[in-house]
Amino acid sequence: MLLQSVWFFLWGLLWAVFFMTDGFDMGIGSLYPLLGKSERDKHMMIHAMGPMWDGNEVWLITAGGVTFAAFPLVYAVMFSSLYSALMLILFALILRGVSFEFRNKVESAAWKKVWDTCIFLGSFLPALLFGVAFGNIFQGIPFDGDGVYQGTLLTLLNPYGLLAGVLFVCLFVMHGALWLAIRTDGDLAERAARLAGKLWPVLTGVAVVFLVATFIFTSLYDNYLATPVLFLVPLVAVAGLVGIRYFLMQQAFFKAWFSSAATIVACTFFGVIGLFPSLFPSSIDTAFSLTAFNASSSPLTLQIMLIVVVLFIPVVLAYQIWAYKLFSGKVTDDDLAHEETY
Repeated sequence: MLLQSVWFFLWGLLWAVFFMTDGFDMGIGSLYPLLGKSERDKHMMIHAMGPMWDGNEVWLITAGGVTFAAFPLVYAVMFSSLYSALMLILFALILRGVSFEFRNKVESAAWKKVWDTCIFLGSFLPALLFGVAFGNIFQGIPFDGDGVYQGTLLTLLNPYGLLAGVLFVCLFVMHGALWLAIRTDGDLAERAARLAGKLWPVLTGVAVVFLVATFIFTSLYDNYLATPVLFLVPLVAVAGLVGIRYFLMQQAFFKAWFSSAATIVACTFFGVIGLFPSLFPSSIDTAFSLTAFNASSSPLTLQIMLIVVVLFIPVVLAYQIWAYKLFSGKVTDDDLAHEETY
C-alpha cells in the first residue's frame, strides 16, 4: 500500500507541476486578443512564452505516462470516459504549437488573424477543459462496473464541471498576466499588471464559490474533516492569493507570480488529497470507483518506476530551472528580430 500511496502523490505532483508551468502559457494565450493591441505586443507575448512552452508540456506527457504505467486501469477507463474532452485538448494544444510557427510565414493580415485566433483557442480551450475534466473527476464520473462510460460530452458540461473550468481559466489567466509583467516592458507590461490587479477579485470570488460548491457536490472534504491538519493545504492556496494581491501592490511581480504558482499547486493538491485513495471515482456506485489500491500496477513495476523517477526527475528539474534562469530577462526588441526565439 505504501508504493501505491507514493505513486498517488507523485501522480498529483506531476499534474500540479504541469498546471504551474504550462498554466502561464495558456494564460498568456487566453489574453492574446485582449492585450495584443499591436503586432509588437503579439510578438512580445509569444516570445514571453518561448522557449519554455514546449518544455512545460513535457510534464503533461509525464503525467499521462505515469497514469498509464502506474495505474493502467485508471488510464483505460479515464481516457475512454473523457475521450472527447481529452481529444479536444490534444487538438487545441497541437493547433497552438503550429500557430506560433505559421503566423509569420506569410505577410498577410488575414493569414495572421487566423493563426492568432488559433493561439487563443489553443490556449483557452485546454485551460477550460482541464478544469472541466478535473471537476468531473472530483464529483465522480458516471461509469459502470465494466468501466463503460454512461454519458456524453454534454454530461461533462455540468454546473460543477464548468465552475471548475472557470476557476482554471481564472488561475491561468492571472498566472499569465503576471508572467507578462515580469518578461515584458513598457505599455504591455503595465497593462498586464493592471489587468492582474483587476482579475484578483474575480479569481478570489470564483475560488470561494468553488469551495462552497465542492462541499455541496463532492465528498472531497471528508479526508480533511477526518484529518484536520490537511486544511493546511487550502490555507496555502489562500495565502498564495493574499500574496498575489500584496506583491502586486508592491509591484514585486516575480514574487506575485511565485504566489500564483503556489496557489495553483495548492489548489491541485486540495483536490488530489480530497480524492485519496480514489483516482477515478464512479458517481453510479462507489464500488465501481478506481483507487490507488485496486487499479495499480504490480509492486515490482512500481518499484522499478520509482527508481527511474528518483534518478531522472531531478535531471529534468535541473534542466528546466537552468532554462528558466537563462531566459529570465525581459524580452527586448533584439529578441523580436529572431524568429527562432520561440
